[in-house]
Parts: sequence; C-alpha cells; structure tokens
Amino acid sequence: MTIPFDIQAIRSQFPALHDAQHPITFLDSAATTQKPLAMIQSLDSFYRQHSANVHRGSHQLTAGLTQRFEQARETVRQLIHASSPKEIIWTRGATEALNLIAQSWARSTLQPGDEILVSELEHHANIVPWQMVAEQTGATVVKIPMKPDCTLDMDAFHQLLGAKTRIVAVAHITNVTGTRNPIETMITAAHAHGAIVVIDGAQGIVHETVDVQALNADFYVFSGHKLFGPSGIGVLYGKQALLEAMPPWHGGGKMVEKVSFEGTHYTGLPGKFEAGTPNISSTIALAESIHWLNSIDRQGAECHIHALRQKALDGIQDIDGLRIVGLQADASLFSFVVDGIHHQDIATLLDEQGVTLRAGNHCAHPMLDALGLTGTLRVSLALYNTEEDIERFVAALHKACDLL
Repeated sequence: MTIPFDIQAIRSQFPALHDAQHPITFLDSAATTQKPLAMIQSLDSFYRQHSANVHRGSHQLTAGLTQRFEQARETVRQLIHASSPKEIIWTRGATEALNLIAQSWARSTLQPGDEILVSELEHHANIVPWQMVAEQTGATVVKIPMKPDCTLDMDAFHQLLGAKTRIVAVAHITNVTGTRNPIETMITAAHAHGAIVVIDGAQGIVHETVDVQALNADFYVFSGHKLFGPSGIGVLYGKQALLEAMPPWHGGGKMVEKVSFEGTHYTGLPGKFEAGTPNISSTIALAESIHWLNSIDRQGAECHIHALRQKALDGIQDIDGLRIVGLQADASLFSFVVDGIHHQDIATLLDEQGVTLRAGNHCAHPMLDALGLTGTLRVSLALYNTEEDIERFVAALHKACDLL
C-alpha cells in the first residue's frame, strides 16, 4: 500500500534528524542518506535475535536466516525488474560492483586495441576500474566529452562509437550536477556496435523507477547507503548470460561446489561471485529499506524535493558572485561556487551554523578539471528535507558570504 506523501510523517521516521543535542540541517544526501527507523530496527533485531551464518549448517536459525537473505535478493530483483534473482549479486557497494565487472568480464574479454568509452561526468568509481583493466589488457579508455552545460556531448559519443568499442560506462544520474544522461539512447547505440553498457545507478535508483529489462542494460550497479539502507552493501545486476560466462573474481567458501588440490569446481549464480560470509545484516536491512521506500508516494516525494530545490535557488540568487554550475532542470541537487571565496571556507561557516553540505571535488576530478574548478559546494536533497531546512541554509549562506 502506498501512503500519500506527508513530510512530517516521513521526517518522524528518521531519528538522526531529531537529535536535540546535535541538531543538523542535512543537505548531503547524494553522499549518503539518513536512515529510517524501520531499517535501524532491522539491524538491531538481527544482532539481538537472529545472528547466524547463511548457506551453512543445518540448524533452524541458519535455515531461517538463509531464507530471509534470499528473500532480500528477490526484493531487489523486484525493485529493478530483473528477470531472475540469479542476476542479483551482493557486493560491498557500487564501487566494488564496478570493479567486479572490470576484473571479471572486462579482464577476461578485452584485447589490446579495444576501447572503453567513459563519460567525462563520471564519479571516480566509474573511471579508475576501467583505467586499471586497460593497463592489464592493453585496452584504451576513451573519454566521452561533456558540453559547457554539463550534459554529455552526444554527437561526440556517436562519433566515438566504433568497431573497437567494447564497453560504454556511464552514470544514470551524475553526482555533481544531477545531470540525467540519456542512457536509453546510449544503450541502443552501443549495442548496435556490439558493445556492452555498464550503468552506475548509485544516484539514479534513488530518484527514478528502474526497469533493467526495459533499459536493456547489460550491467546496472548501486549502493545501499544512498537508498536509505546501511553502508557496506551494494548490488550488481548483470544479464544472466553475461554473468554465467564470467569467471569468479574472489575465491573462498560458498562460491564452490568441490575443492581439491587437483582443481576446484565453482557453484552457479549468484553464489559464484559471493565468496565468504556475506554482509547478512545489511542485506536484510537493505531489503527493509526498499520495503519502506515502496510504501512512500515516490512521485510526491520527487515533487517535494524539486520544490525545495527551487526555493533554495530563489533564496540565494542575489548573493554577489554566486554561480550555479551546470544547473539541471529536474535534479535533486545543485552545485555552486562564489567567486573570490574558497568553497571549503563557506562550508566551514555553514557547518558552524548546523548546515551540512558537501564541499570539494565530489570524486569527479575530470569533470571539475573540464570546468576549470578545484571544487564546488553541493546541496543535495532527500524526501525528509523541509522548507525550514532550506530557510536555514539560505540564511546561513548569506551570513557566511557576508563574513568572508
């Protein structure tokens, strides 16, 4: 059952936002979100009452926990509309998922001269693994440039696609400006050239309904901690045929059927990629976060977020020297600089006033370099933010700029 969006009812479910001793105006949700009580209680219940291992042993506790663990996989499958739970691989986060693809599919497939197209707007997590595997295989990383408005240069993208292109790696939504890349068009074009497409969905899945079958994405990755879940858990979705053809990346228990010194036989999907004891508590808690999120009017939440962002933009437009960087129409965040004032100085003064936002390069050096910037300030909103949060931010920023 979907509950109509009610900001006060939503906000009441986030304990961190009601700490009387350390009150905060939290505007850094693109880095990580605050956590709902349902998720926190799930973690607490696990460690108090249900701690055991999964897929090991025959006692009742581990059997019941294994069922919950695999049901969490089914919850994620339903969230992204994958065709099978075998296509859902647990990882430590989006970063590990991208490294897994690079070190399993790419390292076993790429040849010298092959090309990996990576957008200039990417987080480092969707750049560095491709550079590493390029060094290992003799492949080349090719930049898809962005335009001055911080959107991808699609003309350049289509020109770069060719017979040598094996991988296209691109974010669903970027973390600096909230640019929504045209991933549907990019997937179709890449497939026409025989390339696979890797989508970094860490920001996108928070704000859009994702259907990996409709997208026809080869791989789609995201992290739990940005989706109101715990840290240390992430998801790699891959088409079953691709995953079955890929060699394991980590070796250990659970991912084997038989081990001997004559050789090892690996288990099938998804266990082949899940060596060792998994992050059981966070897996189950992520599923709880998804159930919680599914009960929310997400369209109402996005309308609320967009209205708050506009209120913030209206409130700071008269600050001398303030420039919005690559403003995107329907994003949940925005980045800005104030000419003549270092971004970190502003962030420090805001923090002293209880306003928490991100300052720096946002793990996106290539994008900032292209813009001629060393860093920006970023306001990123979530469904628990309020008009009062925005009013405090606007007042605090005016005060900080007056002091500097």
